[in-house]
Amino acid sequence: MSDMITADLVDLGLAADTKETAARSLAERMVAIGRVTDLDGFLADVAAREAQMPTGLDGGIGIPHCRSAHVTEPTLAFGRSADGIDFGATDGPADLIFLIAAPAGADDAHLAILSSLARQLMNAEFTAALRAAGDADTAAALIRGDASVEAGPARSDASVEAAPAPGDASAGADRAAEPGEAEEAPPAPFRIVAVTSCPTGIAHTYMAAESLRNAARDADVELVVETQGSAGFTRLAPAVIAAADAVIFAHDVPVREKERFGGKPAVDVGVKAGINRPGELITEARGKSERGEISAPGAVPPVDRTGEAGEGYGTRLRKWLMSGVSYMVPFVAAGGLLIAIGFAVGGYTINKAPSVAEHFVWTDHTSWAALLFQTGSLAFAFLVPVLAGFIAYGMADRPGLVPGFVGGSIALTINAGFLGGLAAGLIAGGVVMAVQRVRVPAVLRGIMPVVVIPLISSAVVGFLMFLVVGKPIASLQRALTDWLNGLSGANAVILGVVLGLMMCFDLGGPLNKVAYAFAVGGLANPTDGSLKVMAATMAAGMVPPLAMALATTVRGRLFTRTERENGKAAWVLGASFITEGAIPFAAADPLRVIPASMAGGAVTGALSMAFGCTLRAPHGGVFVIPLIGSPFLCLLAIAAGTAVSAGLVILLKGMRRTDGEAPSPARADAAEDTAAVPVAA
Repeated sequence: MSDMITADLVDLGLAADTKETAARSLAERMVAIGRVTDLDGFLADVAAREAQMPTGLDGGIGIPHCRSAHVTEPTLAFGRSADGIDFGATDGPADLIFLIAAPAGADDAHLAILSSLARQLMNAEFTAALRAAGDADTAAALIRGDASVEAGPARSDASVEAAPAPGDASAGADRAAEPGEAEEAPPAPFRIVAVTSCPTGIAHTYMAAESLRNAARDADVELVVETQGSAGFTRLAPAVIAAADAVIFAHDVPVREKERFGGKPAVDVGVKAGINRPGELITEARGKSERGEISAPGAVPPVDRTGEAGEGYGTRLRKWLMSGVSYMVPFVAAGGLLIAIGFAVGGYTINKAPSVAEHFVWTDHTSWAALLFQTGSLAFAFLVPVLAGFIAYGMADRPGLVPGFVGGSIALTINAGFLGGLAAGLIAGGVVMAVQRVRVPAVLRGIMPVVVIPLISSAVVGFLMFLVVGKPIASLQRALTDWLNGLSGANAVILGVVLGLMMCFDLGGPLNKVAYAFAVGGLANPTDGSLKVMAATMAAGMVPPLAMALATTVRGRLFTRTERENGKAAWVLGASFITEGAIPFAAADPLRVIPASMAGGAVTGALSMAFGCTLRAPHGGVFVIPLIGSPFLCLLAIAAGTAVSAGLVILLKGMRRTDGEAPSPARADAAEDTAAVPVAA
């Protein structure tokens, strides 16, 4: 730690009003001593990490951090703000800011030291000493551990002796047993095993572990934590897991080897919940153990958990829906592309070909086209059941799969389509969650996940989908289909604008996925209107990365060296309909990149709908252009939107320079590097 922070990396009067300016101020200190080679490239990596999850913690702490190729050695900078800076913590702004920089290939020893600091931040005496430090040397010494911090007596990290139960006759008594009287054994402690992990595995992983340990001591609970951090992890002994009464997963990346914890009552939350409310998690784990809520053996994590207790219903609903969409997309891509290729090879009458199981001619191209089409149709038929099944899975874990798939299949049977699948998944997940809350005798707990819950929930979902909500949803689905078929003129253009804005607002995030799911849902029963929607959606989604690629080519001086390199890759990503290719640019400069991307996406969506372009494939970018109705007009729409977005981002970045914003030293160096490069007018 002696080399990681010095007085030169401490700013006790940090003058910043946003987390971006705070990170820049501290990063400039790292640049000054040669620890960071490209200021803007490093800040882009910090912003990308911040976009994954805010790094503010309760108690007035902000810990922006990242791994970056622009860092030469592990480094820590510290700033203290008098007014506080918003880093997204629930209790308000942070006054203690730690910027942690780790090289992309940092060794385990350095990462372990940084992780030790993260644990120290859970020590109230440590943070109080930092707030009272009078000079940079003192603050740096405290962080390095050269100066002592007074703290209360520490207890064991792994266990705490259980307190006597209320009313225990032996409580407070220190006497020997009477002759012939058996000694009463102390009550067994409640045992919990926990796993913590975060995307970078440097800070939150270890802070959550320390916070859980501290809460376990206060609650007289025996707790052992497995930290799955950047420095690797040591697996908990099987005997320790077997003896545990419950499990806590506090993670933002998938838990490795999660099947080891199967059959235990489990609390599954994000890593920040482990830091901010460990006591609640321990109480919840106790409650699940007492109610016998046991996870299925070998359970694997859902894509999106049901969310933290403090999240609103809207946030949790979004996560549930995104769980279903995430699992549905591979079926959409595989099935839709096979269908589209089948049409391309065999013509649009290939859907009337006989089954290839009964009639297949090896030398006939139409037989091969029929094979592709029929295979794709079968894959595509899973779209609604998979959507419903994994929405329920996101809500209730594996017990939700059976009723979810059953409900999705019923939605297809009654022609409720995509909307029916959404409803079936939510109903199935809700029913399973309700059944899981019912207390059952211990003898039945073992068969609950594999027999009782699937049986009861499937019966309830079948009743509701067939007799209660299914028919109204089917009527709504027909009305939506009729509306899409009747779209023309201004109405179609307006829908194209809305779809374009949604596709480009969060660049692959939830709103983007909602628009995409709406488009591919129409391919289940394709009509002229739904095919237009699919074409507009894909075309708009290609615009942001293509626009950033064009802008970095035309006006390279406005971008960092890293951004110019990213721009080369963005050509391919945009052409392949991977909207996420623009994320590095948006993370570094969201106020200019996102509005410009939305404007271009809206133009492309509107033009595509106005031109009447259609598309039967759900993905593929320029590689499925031959499958697009009016392909040249579709390319024109994409080109127009790309030009608009690129022009706007160049204009906005140029205005920043004109308004007097001084370029950073790293940006100035980048400009000098490109001074001899000819730039298009």
